Amino acid sequence: YIYFFSSKENKETFMKNPIKYIRQPKPKPAVPIKIAIVGPPKSGKTTVAKKFASVYGLLRLTMGDAIRLVLNEQPESELALMLKWHLHKGLTVPDELAVQALDVTLMNQMCTTTGVVIDGYPLTRKQVNLLESFRIIPVKIFELEMDAKEVFRRALSDKESTNRLPYPVHDSSQILAIRNSCYRQHIDAIRTYYEKEHQNWCVIDAFHSKWWIWNKVLQEVQAVAKEIQIYLERIREGKAASIADLCITPEELRYRLGEFGQYCPVSLAERGELVDCSVTSSLQFAAEFRGHYYKMASQEELDKFLNEPAVYVPPLAPHPLPPPEMLPKKLTVAEVKALFPRSAEMQGYCPVTYLDGKRRYEALVPGNTENAVKYQDKVYIFESEEKLQKFMRLPEKYWNLKLPRKLPPVKEPILLTALPLAGYLEQGVATSLIKALNEVGCLKPKFPFLSVKKTALLFIACHLKAYNPRSSEYVRKKYKRKLEQFKDHCELIPYLGRKMTSKYKEPQSRPIDFDHKLQTFLSLK
Repeated sequence: YIYFFSSKENKETFMKNPIKYIRQPKPKPAVPIKIAIVGPPKSGKTTVAKKFASVYGLLRLTMGDAIRLVLNEQPESELALMLKWHLHKGLTVPDELAVQALDVTLMNQMCTTTGVVIDGYPLTRKQVNLLESFRIIPVKIFELEMDAKEVFRRALSDKESTNRLPYPVHDSSQILAIRNSCYRQHIDAIRTYYEKEHQNWCVIDAFHSKWWIWNKVLQEVQAVAKEIQIYLERIREGKAASIADLCITPEELRYRLGEFGQYCPVSLAERGELVDCSVTSSLQFAAEFRGHYYKMASQEELDKFLNEPAVYVPPLAPHPLPPPEMLPKKLTVAEVKALFPRSAEMQGYCPVTYLDGKRRYEALVPGNTENAVKYQDKVYIFESEEKLQKFMRLPEKYWNLKLPRKLPPVKEPILLTALPLAGYLEQGVATSLIKALNEVGCLKPKFPFLSVKKTALLFIACHLKAYNPRSSEYVRKKYKRKLEQFKDHCELIPYLGRKMTSKYKEPQSRPIDFDHKLQTFLSLK
């Protein structure tokens, strides 16, 4: 065999002991990585992209680079002619042609062997749809997050830099403001789409240094590359492999789901539990085996499945998944109402609480219609979400229970007006009165020319009006203003007591608002 080395020193080291280096395990197959970096202006996208290009040999591509490559390398192609037509007229290249140019550029040998980093694209939801139509899906999209204040701070710093480019650059504050505004207008929709469809979105705080950002992005890319290498290796060997970072869409997942659908095969095989994994769209605990996808409930179940997948799928699986009509289905409040006049089983008592409470009288607890399940064409309601989940996992254990003969008395609601006077006041106005009395006790107001008792009564009356939940917003605001005015008038006595002296003072020597407050005080008589 002929071996090639990166330096003369490595060659000499190899020649001293070749067996040591030949016997090491073979490296995993190289995986071409396709990533994208987006962010507001001045967030450091290009810095990170250029670093990938210089250190790892990835092709750095902006949309302008892709168009230029098509124009330079395929000048007579139909796509190049259409691009020239728009450019010669001084028009912006349409997104459709730009994405087509990107698709052609991605066939470049460097992209297919080493990988590519797409700098600053996509920027709109329409561009995302076009990328999807061409099946251009980066394995990871990094969003460099930064606020507008930092954008302008960095722009100002760049203008003052000695390394500034010799030609004019479009980095005025007005242009940056427009670019930043356009970016923020679309980024939420783009993020939501990729998080839901491919789960390949990674947000990175761009306030940190460029070295910190580079290390963070590099860690994520290395982790993804490792996951893809392990996946390819295990699938080639016929083993089960994790599909966490493969950008699988929900549609593809549904199409390739195995015999257990979205239920965990490990939980069903080992404990007989029906654990529905469809509550989360994450593929963190999902795996592929024999061309089918399976979702697990946790990391522990995933590890067991990856070690011995054949044990948990047919024909060796101990428990098959029941048919759809035999699976428990969670109901909303509206769906429960739509089933009227059908009533809940066990007269509405929670079957899980009853059985777990050893069928005692005290364990007969009414369920809540917000926690309802339909199973074998019967409706069950539960005390809490926790009890509902317990039933969903083991419906066979709880579904066929019989109530005892003696049941708790029915709890009938009592009308407020039917209560005795003390109870009526306690349930009706106690809270409002306590708040008003507490405030009057803390403030201890004294209105000019009124007794303390009358002042307190007026204060409580205004407080009750100002915070009456049954009044309109307008009325509450009106009485809040009156309450504030009442407090101000009560403050006149201590204020005048502090500021008024025994000797006469000239108007110019008095506090600025003294005369006004004195007149207000006298007018209240």
